[in-house]
Amino acid sequence: MSSQKPYRGRFAPSPTGPLHLGSLLAAVGSWLMARQAHGQWLIRIEDIDPSREIKGAAQNQIETLKALGMESDETIVWQSQRYDRYEEILQKLIGTGDAFECFCSRKDLIDYHGVHRFCISKNAEKHSAIRLKIPDTSIQFHDQFQGHFSQLLGTDVGDMIIKRADDFWAYQLAVVVDDADQNITHVVRGLDLLSSTPKQIYLQSILGFPKPQYAHLPLVLDETGQKLSKSVAACPIDPHEPIPVLRKVWQHLGQTLSSWPDDDNPEHALFHAIGRFEAEKIPSYSQLLTA
Repeated sequence: MSSQKPYRGRFAPSPTGPLHLGSLLAAVGSWLMARQAHGQWLIRIEDIDPSREIKGAAQNQIETLKALGMESDETIVWQSQRYDRYEEILQKLIGTGDAFECFCSRKDLIDYHGVHRFCISKNAEKHSAIRLKIPDTSIQFHDQFQGHFSQLLGTDVGDMIIKRADDFWAYQLAVVVDDADQNITHVVRGLDLLSSTPKQIYLQSILGFPKPQYAHLPLVLDETGQKLSKSVAACPIDPHEPIPVLRKVWQHLGQTLSSWPDDDNPEHALFHAIGRFEAEKIPSYSQLLTA
């Protein structure tokens, strides 16, 4: 009998605007891989930074996904409703000595290339952040699409913030806690988060959380090589014209256009696409995609 856990994947957008081709690539890629593995696919809204959130964006994202034939298999999790859980984990880390109060700002760390190895700020009057103590260690893992990846945490990352000085939770802490609590086994997301993965693996290790398998999809770039989400080319997805954009995403995932199902219903087309999807054809980071 196999001891392998049932596949549980997720798509976790931030509500900073409508879905565009780049974000849809992560949604469709993670959905297809979950469905092909006969697993579950969850939606999580990462709304822990109100300063960047656009009112109504989260609901718009959810409705767009539904119009394209993708819905969460479980109740959608909103990070803004999980602050008590993050605080519980934070206090645990402080109690074990793995986290500490820090008054250092980015300006303080300029001479250290932004890497925090010890507190140098003398301004204890301002509000503090909470940092995770990072040892001089190398974290290595195998990514399904990008291959071997390693990072020297002490040199390249330093002590990372897990709760900001403005009292907002840092992404690195929230995502690790949420993936563990939702029993996520496979994380399929954009290549821009590849360098965050070793930090998350380290945090998982000290919290005793299981490590998911990781697969980072290529980014969709504009003609200048800029990430689409930061580009003027990042046009929102039109949920009333789902098939053309799904066909485009299919091609960006390395699939041949001739293998896309001939069906005008997006839900039916995606269902038939599951059996035709070949994950091994997904481009690596060296094969940049343009919108």
